[in-house]
Amino acid sequence: MTDFLRNGPEDAPLTVLLAHGAGAAMDAPAMTAAAEALAAQGLAVARFEFAYMAARRTGGSRKPPPRADKLLDEYRAAVDALPPGPLIIGGKSMGGRVATMLADELHAAGRILGVLCLGYPFHPPGKPETLRTAHMETLSCPALIAQGTRDPFGTRDEVPGYPLSPTIEILWLDDGDHDLKPRKRVTGLTAADHMATMASRAAGWAKGLM
Repeated sequence: MTDFLRNGPEDAPLTVLLAHGAGAAMDAPAMTAAAEALAAQGLAVARFEFAYMAARRTGGSRKPPPRADKLLDEYRAAVDALPPGPLIIGGKSMGGRVATMLADELHAAGRILGVLCLGYPFHPPGKPETLRTAHMETLSCPALIAQGTRDPFGTRDEVPGYPLSPTIEILWLDDGDHDLKPRKRVTGLTAADHMATMASRAAGWAKGLM
């Protein structure tokens, strides 16, 4: 049975299901900040961990995560473990990527309204030629990606050149890194500022899909 970390009101109009990135757990600071920011917008947030990450908590193997396509069934199980109701799926980095790989299937079945990605890993750092966007070119499910402009997994200089589906909206966060965190000395903004901006945009976008 899937164990969730929950934030937000129980009577929220919709739930956001978030999976973690490849190397940081569901209670990592960036994940917690995102969940709390979304909850502050009146959304219910449920976070879960893939089995490889959960195993690390009990002293299990610290092997690298499986390939993204090997995590699809675990993500489906997390969706199935939630009560029925309006749902957005997504996650941080790899977690968001896995969600986008399931999005069309679940959207066509009426299970989800859309997909929210926090720092999409368009390519590995330093390898811009190794794109992870093939399925994003034909995505029919509504998607919102919150991306830092200096994210090494896909910068603002790179991403506009990709042939992404018109169903994908991108919220660019000035000077944000892969955790959406800006340099305050450069922008005068904090990570909390960017999380609040992300959550406000995400809440309006999600409610507009209902």
